[in-house]
Amino acid sequence: MMEHHWDSTEQIFHDAIREYLIDLLFFTVLYISSYLVICRYKRQADKEDYFSADASDAIVYRVALWSCTFTLAISVGAGLLLPFSILSNEVLVFYPNNFYMRWLNGSLIHGLWNLIFLFSNLSLFVLMPFAYFLTESEGFAGSKKGIKARVYETFVVLIILGLLVFGMVWVASAIMDSDSSSRETLSRVWSYLPYLYTCISLLGVLMLLISTPLGFTRMFSVIGQLVVKPQFMENLEEEYHLAKFEEDDLLRKMQGSESSAVYSIEHTNGQTELRQRLAEVQRDRKVLDRRRKASSWQRNLGYPLLWILLFALTVLSLCVVGWNIFRLLFGIGFFSVSIKEAGLGKVSLSMLGSFGALIEVTLICYLMLASVVGFYTVPFFRSLVPRVKDTPMTKVIANCLVILILSSALPLLSRTLGVTSYDLIGEFGRSDWLQNFYLVIGYNLLFSILTSSCLLNKFTSTVRVYIQHSVAQYVHNVREANHFRTSSFWSQKSQNGNTAHVKGTNGVTAVDTGAMNGGLSTKSE
Repeated sequence: MMEHHWDSTEQIFHDAIREYLIDLLFFTVLYISSYLVICRYKRQADKEDYFSADASDAIVYRVALWSCTFTLAISVGAGLLLPFSILSNEVLVFYPNNFYMRWLNGSLIHGLWNLIFLFSNLSLFVLMPFAYFLTESEGFAGSKKGIKARVYETFVVLIILGLLVFGMVWVASAIMDSDSSSRETLSRVWSYLPYLYTCISLLGVLMLLISTPLGFTRMFSVIGQLVVKPQFMENLEEEYHLAKFEEDDLLRKMQGSESSAVYSIEHTNGQTELRQRLAEVQRDRKVLDRRRKASSWQRNLGYPLLWILLFALTVLSLCVVGWNIFRLLFGIGFFSVSIKEAGLGKVSLSMLGSFGALIEVTLICYLMLASVVGFYTVPFFRSLVPRVKDTPMTKVIANCLVILILSSALPLLSRTLGVTSYDLIGEFGRSDWLQNFYLVIGYNLLFSILTSSCLLNKFTSTVRVYIQHSVAQYVHNVREANHFRTSSFWSQKSQNGNTAHVKGTNGVTAVDTGAMNGGLSTKSE
């Protein structure tokens, strides 16, 4: 049997088809996973206000759901870009000529970065605004109600918004560009459109600067809610019985309220509140029941090991940032390693080899998880926290948009903090501020200071509360003692004054009596 020899054109064609199939499979897995996640948190369709009117509302609901699913899939893909690229480089270093790894090459990685960048812009500037305005639109006044009127209104609003953004980008590019021709024509605006995405990514990096340190501290509380603590740290039996008693009390109140013959609006509202509270208590009781039935291994080893792991990752992150600050200050390897020059799979980008690459991937994933947890810890954004089976579609859109911004900024954050030396490929690497020394060193210093202060506040809060309580109690005792001494002094002084007054009054009375007696005796003589 003769072997078929491919020419260069056929080989390029087959490589392209293989890359497209891998990309399609990758995005299909992400899309299905994102759809399952959104279905877990979104409010049921029959409970949505804009779903129960007519068929057009159902179409709007499905379009918004598909847009959110696509956006969340792209967000997860953007978060996995850097870890996947680092692991791919290490795999190719170990198996450079392996037949089963021929599909993994630089062209595939570069194509993934470009597709994620393209779809991120599409989701950020088109799909999410379109989904939000479509759900909020009702059609212009006087137009026939229906899906066409809502789509028409949505497109008009999007065109106006696009013109506004277009004008802002043109003005910003004209101000920042010293070339006078940029102020005379709009044709060069398209070359500055990546600048708009750079501004969005910079906003995401600033959001990560706030949310990631908060997430580091919040993670220690989250594992306490997910993992059973040792018995000396919490009393599950007591909490379970309290929840059981509250559940029985609510059931008795509901039965007593239903047996009464008086029905009114207040009665209906009270029944609704009781049902909601009963559902929450029953859910908490079931969780406590599962936790109190956990094995001793889970109870005594799970929480300590997870706590130690989180603490080690947090300390390691601070050490990496500190080492990056040291390198920046003394000019040691300022972004010296370039994957573009070396090529994918030619050299390991970590000083520790594959072990260092594994640490980098772990830290990047930990940063992403901490940033999402910390974002929902910020008081201003707590209202966006999704609830299982009870999140309206507008909140789903907002959450998908926020996660997209955070995940798109994750490669920039990892590169800025020195977590990895892997080059940002494609349009992600066009962020000019990454080469600004003062911005990078300032960001690293702020990140380390905020993280250290948050951790210090977290681990010393109990001691500080105890010290404040002790000092307050001591000051209260001193004030009480001084008040008692002052009151005793004045009471004793008043008693002494009363005694002297009584004695003086007795002496004057005796003198007057003697004088009167002497006068009487003189008269008698």
